[in-house]
Amino acid sequence: MLNLDGKTFTTEVLNSKLPVLVDFWAPWCGPCRMLAPVVEELAADYEGKIKVAKINVDENPDLAGEYGVMSIPTLCFFVNGIVAFRTVGVKSKREIAAEIDANLGSNL
Repeated sequence: MLNLDGKTFTTEVLNSKLPVLVDFWAPWCGPCRMLAPVVEELAADYEGKIKVAKINVDENPDLAGEYGVMSIPTLCFFVNGIVAFRTVGVKSKREIAAEIDANLGSNL
């Protein structure tokens, strides 16, 4: 799992050959802490198929603003540098995996 900031975001997300699941979070956010193990499991389950990254919104408010992150946790799934889906709040692993699978299509 990658920890990104404004300097690494373009290279690791926008220019990535693999789709990237980005978790916008903050350390003080209870729901973010609840979602963290799910995100880690997804990173392991999809290893080699997608990248998984975290962005601390307190340290990177410009990135959060650029992608319209108003509430956390927010997950954005980037395919070819474009947000293919976004989900806000705590979701189950199954719900998030279904969205990932739907956006990977024949790339699985």
